[in-house]
Amino acid sequence: MRDASHFRRLERGLSALNIATSEDQRQRLGELLALLHKWNRAYNLTAIRSLDDMVTKHLLDSAAVLPAIKGPRLLDVGAGPGLPGLVLAILAPALEVTLLDSNGKKVRFQRQAVVELGLDNVTPVQARIEDCPGKALEPQGFDQIISRAFASLADFVTLSAPLLAPKGQWLAMKGRLVEEELAGLPPGVELVEQRVLRIPEEVGQRHLLILEH
Repeated sequence: MRDASHFRRLERGLSALNIATSEDQRQRLGELLALLHKWNRAYNLTAIRSLDDMVTKHLLDSAAVLPAIKGPRLLDVGAGPGLPGLVLAILAPALEVTLLDSNGKKVRFQRQAVVELGLDNVTPVQARIEDCPGKALEPQGFDQIISRAFASLADFVTLSAPLLAPKGQWLAMKGRLVEEELAGLPPGVELVEQRVLRIPEEVGQRHLLILEH
């Protein structure tokens, strides 16, 4: 990155999250940040513009869920420019990450990031979740399905249910919790854990909901 202050912000944040990283992982995260910033100016991938905010609201926000990730097969639904999937793939190289989004320019960015960062454990897919019946993306199903972009918890669970492996989990990244959303979950789906995500230098509320059926 051109300004080392952003890299130091990233390192401080990872340390505050108690996430141990290698030099190679930190370098890849820095390259992801620079690439996202570059593409965003041309293609408007995210409303977040500043590098500092991208470190906090994209990279560290994505990294904060790492303790809940078991894998090995993880599906990121509505991944946008590849978040949190790309960050998790860098931090946990043993993961097999599939990024799913219907937006062509965002999936093109995902593919470029995979090539430039050498992430052979990531598969970008351009499709709508509604068009992926059964185990279309992964014959065995995904062990965990994550999203931080779905507006409705019920829609996230219902639409992705056919892709979940037996005994799999949904991981829903949310801001302010709305009890009505939990009340609207499909029958047989239950909230098994709720974690508060404390993102370094972020004042807004962040939560991770872990659900099973």
